[in-house]
Amino acid sequence: MTAASSPGAAAGPAGWSARPVQPRRSTLTPHLQTLLVGQAISALGDWMGTVALMALVLELTGSATAVGGVLVLRLVPTIAAGPLAARMLRRWSRRRIMLAMDAVRVPAAALLPWITELWWIYTWALVIELAGMVFMPARDASIPDLEEPGADLALANALVLGSSYGMIPVGAGAFALITAVAGGSDSIGAARIVFAVDALTFLLSFVAIAKLPETGRAQTAAAQAASDAGTGATDAETGAADAGGGVDAGTGRFRDALRLPLVRRLAPVAGVVAGGLGALFSLGVVWVRDVLDASDTQFGLLVACFGVGAGGSLGVLRRLDRRDLGLIRVLLLAQGTVVATMSLAPAIGFALLGAVAFGGLAALVLATAMELLQREVGDRDRMLAFTAFHVVIRGGLAIAAIAAGVADDLLQKVDWPLVGDLASSQVVLMSSGILVAVVAAFTRPTLPPAEPATGTAGSPG
Repeated sequence: MTAASSPGAAAGPAGWSARPVQPRRSTLTPHLQTLLVGQAISALGDWMGTVALMALVLELTGSATAVGGVLVLRLVPTIAAGPLAARMLRRWSRRRIMLAMDAVRVPAAALLPWITELWWIYTWALVIELAGMVFMPARDASIPDLEEPGADLALANALVLGSSYGMIPVGAGAFALITAVAGGSDSIGAARIVFAVDALTFLLSFVAIAKLPETGRAQTAAAQAASDAGTGATDAETGAADAGGGVDAGTGRFRDALRLPLVRRLAPVAGVVAGGLGALFSLGVVWVRDVLDASDTQFGLLVACFGVGAGGSLGVLRRLDRRDLGLIRVLLLAQGTVVATMSLAPAIGFALLGAVAFGGLAALVLATAMELLQREVGDRDRMLAFTAFHVVIRGGLAIAAIAAGVADDLLQKVDWPLVGDLASSQVVLMSSGILVAVVAAFTRPTLPPAEPATGTAGSPG
């Protein structure tokens, strides 16, 4: 349902979506609390494993290029995850998809560090990443199903993002602690401990999700079973259940997600936000060390400031009167300005303030986009929409990180008008900020008109 057709829609400022944000409860249901606790534990293990994977590959190869291959592992699954998720959601409920992906990740994480061959490590890392890419759309599409009418989706989405990305510094710290306990010099032994803990966190996530009710295709399957058993369920009744219960079993292709107007509108937004994060993570160490004359410890503080900003954005988001494409446009413009300005920071203190602002703005954009997808996209297409959303985010992160590193290697100092000579890392960061601002300028602030569900039973086309 779009803003134009929603009950109680009111005309807002020119160019903004007509749907105001209604007052919402600030509490979360027990089911959603269970999901969030499981995801926080899983994310801690995931980021511990990511840092351990990079250290393990460096220990085995001594090659920075091989370590860069870890970033490629985050890109490759985006190609296969979308079609795989679309194929699974035709047959399974969202809960079953999440359970299956955790069941895959438990043994994959446990096995990864026990054969010290690069092909073995890359294979299991790829399996873990692919399973994660299928898991996340099912999780995000389930959030409205696990809440009650009038629930605070902004709070739920902010907590999901916090559990996913706020664990980056915590996971890195936990890896450092395990390494210290393991003796510091035994990287392989430390990696085996870390990945054992990582497998345990996926198991705990599985246990938490097993307590949740079925969502998505469960209603459709029940209606179909009743019809097959000859209980008198009509085709119309089955179709009605299908409309509320998920994509029809015979359809639901990944490319259908790209035909949804809101997904097409939000894809560039998610891409540039992820691209800005990827560029900063890729060049952050170089920029901090070579341009700001700061230490690696201060770079770690810079990363922590992203988390501080993202956490602080929760209170801001819940107090906003409107959460729509118009808000996203304003936030994107501010984010681009912050990144471009950060590239010119004269000292680490200014960079830390910029990191707090950048982390907060990125979290606000992503949480607002998630709420729009949950609110405006019907249940039947919601998981497909989130599949495309996460494919764009992960792909944008990986592509931007790799491209930023290549650009930094190729560029020399550049003389820019008004600002003078800039180091290559500054040029790349400023360019990424300008790109974000350009996308903001071309983001239309009104919601697209509703379209019939694509390729599903009982709908046109």
